[in-house]
Amino acid sequence: MEWLVIIVTVVVLWVASLFKILHESLSASQVAVLNDGGVFCKRNVLLVIAHPDDESMFFTPTMNYLASRGCNLHILCMSTGNADGMGNVRKEELYLASVMLKVPQKQVKILDHPDLQDGFGKSWNSKLLSKIIKEEIANCDIDLVVTFDNYGVSGHCNHCDVHQGVRKLLQYTSHGEVEAWELISTNILRKYSGPVDIWLSILSAKFHLRGVVHCLLNEHPRRSLAAMAQHKSQWVWFRKLFVCFSSYTYVNCLKKIN
Repeated sequence: MEWLVIIVTVVVLWVASLFKILHESLSASQVAVLNDGGVFCKRNVLLVIAHPDDESMFFTPTMNYLASRGCNLHILCMSTGNADGMGNVRKEELYLASVMLKVPQKQVKILDHPDLQDGFGKSWNSKLLSKIIKEEIANCDIDLVVTFDNYGVSGHCNHCDVHQGVRKLLQYTSHGEVEAWELISTNILRKYSGPVDIWLSILSAKFHLRGVVHCLLNEHPRRSLAAMAQHKSQWVWFRKLFVCFSSYTYVNCLKKIN
């Protein structure tokens, strides 16, 4: 009986959370809930990631939210994800996924630098990353950067290195010239709680100082699935489960990098 109560409770929470997301996507109340004060409206945004599929696995709530508010989105991917020798395939998959996420292919840049190759234990130099990001900011007139935090969601060293590259950039950038936001990593229970995590994310954002953390609900969850499905070389059973059960499919909390 106790297990039945637990299962029913989880199902009710799951359904209620999905209803909340659907309701916000169909109404103007999203602005009131997130209360971003126009912080992310109509900006030239650069998403800095480490591998093809990072954008679809972790950042789709942010990308959908920004696209719906008139932002001009660019993606800078620091590698082709060639750890298994499928770099060229994964590169093309990212182009296809970007179309699903309303990012023009011409605004997606994928690097294949000899010193920035995919792999656990392959450390990337923060100065090199900073230099590359700075050049992309200048070329695309970027005024807002979004990337991983210092844990990088999964703890992958390349994710963490990208974060350090952005931080290094900010050290040598004049205040106000460019704004940078990091995707907050959560603990494993929240990470795999699916849409239920939206409640904790909203509460967490409210506890921070106004304007420092913003909670962005995914207005188009199906688009997230469609985008990840373009990464056919990676679309194996456990990643399908990840996209369905990961909280990052349904909500992103962004924290301003100071």
